[in-house]
Amino acid sequence: MSGKGAKGLSGKGAKGTLGGIKGGDKKKPISRSARAGLQFPVGRVHRLLKSRATANGRVGATAAVYAAAILEYLTAEVLELAGNASKDLKSLVTNKQGKKEGLLPIM
Repeated sequence: MSGKGAKGLSGKGAKGTLGGIKGGDKKKPISRSARAGLQFPVGRVHRLLKSRATANGRVGATAAVYAAAILEYLTAEVLELAGNASKDLKSLVTNKQGKKEGLLPIM
């Protein structure tokens, strides 16, 4: 029973009535960074990639996620190394300053 005479069987029901989202129940938007499980802003990376692309600003959606993940990984590595270095050098700097100012006994 297809055609003009089949009422309600065409699969195009009234919008928002059966199985659809009602007017008051809107989904909260989820950022692309949250979807990818990243801290770096995927949207901003995508915008900056598009502004520098030569192919009329055409950049794949996953390119921004990949670039943001790489940036986040490299930043985490640098911060970890800097933290370890500062922890190692902390006692040396404190002891040198303390000896210079006479706060710590010289041994």
